[in-house]
Amino acid sequence: MVTDPIADFLTRIRNAQMAGHRVVDIPASNLKKRITEIFYKQGYILKYKFEEDSKQGVIKIALKYDPNTKQPAIHSMERVSRPGLRQYAKPSEFQRVKNGMGVAIVSTSKGVMTDKEAKANNIGGEVLCYVY
Repeated sequence: MVTDPIADFLTRIRNAQMAGHRVVDIPASNLKKRITEIFYKQGYILKYKFEEDSKQGVIKIALKYDPNTKQPAIHSMERVSRPGLRQYAKPSEFQRVKNGMGVAIVSTSKGVMTDKEAKANNIGGEVLCYVY
């Protein structure tokens, strides 16, 4: 049993990139599906597919690498809020990730979105992770 599914999601992607895999399979949930969509829109992954299995379903993510250097598109993923210590922020308190080059993923009352979208909508929430 996984106690922190978001940390497990990030770790599976990190491990697959370190091993040089092209595709990674992750157990699905609505929160993980939304984070995957954000990764795709921000250009961190090539593509994704949601497969419905018997019980939970699977998210298949095609990882993105630089064609010249073979380095992954995601340089770092950092879990911010965790089950033992939740981190909440108002729109004015969102920190810039890598001087604006990265993105923070925030869970708000209007759904999961990037920090820029939350700031534009003037919504605060739980800061889930930083990606750059």
